[in-house]
Amino acid sequence: MLLLLRWVINAVLLLLAASLVPGFEVNGFYAALIAALVLGLVNAILRPLIFVLTLPVTVMTLGLFALVLNAGMVWLMSTIVKGIVLEGFVPAVLVGIVMWLGGWATSALIKEARQS
Repeated sequence: MLLLLRWVINAVLLLLAASLVPGFEVNGFYAALIAALVLGLVNAILRPLIFVLTLPVTVMTLGLFALVLNAGMVWLMSTIVKGIVLEGFVPAVLVGIVMWLGGWATSALIKEARQS
């Protein structure tokens, strides 16, 4: 149940990012659901491997290279899912930031709900 909730929240976050970030478009809620699923799979499978391979660069940049990794994951998702339009690197970074902030807030709310 919690997994489905996070999936829907990520889809809503993608729609929010589409309304906030110029250069990023989502064509409907169905496309957002598919994009959230693909982004979750990409982040679960590829991101840990790429993060380990680029760890020295991430350490040298004091963690800022993680923004580039997030942008790469968003770009990969946009190339896989039809109905997602991404027009460059800066929108990818901004979408990554919106998704990170939303995921952080969601995790905090779920953790607080579990404790009470």
